Amino acid sequence: MEYYELHPDNPQQRYINKAVEVLKEGGVIIYPTDTIYGFGCDIYNREALERIYMIKNEPSTKLYSFVCPDLKDIAKYAKVSDYAYKTMKKLLPGPYTFVLPASKEVPKKLWTKRKTVGIRIPNNPIAITLAKELGHPILSTSVTNRLGETYINHNEIKSVFANQVDLMLAMGPLEGKPSSIVDLSGDAPEVIREGVGDVSIFY
Repeated sequence: MEYYELHPDNPQQRYINKAVEVLKEGGVIIYPTDTIYGFGCDIYNREALERIYMIKNEPSTKLYSFVCPDLKDIAKYAKVSDYAYKTMKKLLPGPYTFVLPASKEVPKKLWTKRKTVGIRIPNNPIAITLAKELGHPILSTSVTNRLGETYINHNEIKSVFANQVDLMLAMGPLEGKPSSIVDLSGDAPEVIREGVGDVSIFY
């Protein structure tokens, strides 16, 4: 595993470039978000996605979200109502995952049975730059052990997953709580999980 420690505010572009190369070649990376560390791969690479299922010991029916760099191209991957767009514009980038109706551009492997997808725009320059440089979203699922317990310390993650992923971008220990998940696919917002992001406006 290649391992690089990045500056949290001004991440070194050369290290991000290396991670993007790995993603384009079908590799699996670990990278920081604004909540916890995530496993990542190109959303269009099925083999890399299968590797993440194996690493996490999760069934291939388990759904993962993905990271977009901004709201500009969001309509390419999801059907966005006026309410959903205004809500996301107010809260993103931030520690939220928004569930929206999937467009045909999204691989069906990432759809729920209700044909929705989870989309994130983390308030983290590393995650956002990765998606921007790749040119389309990257998969996002938390770095956990096989019992589903979250890792927050970069050194521990490095030692545990050194032989399982291709590259890791680190920026020190992270908060350790996941994003809030809000479903905006229906007529009214529904809070699926209360995480770091404040969800009081949805009640």
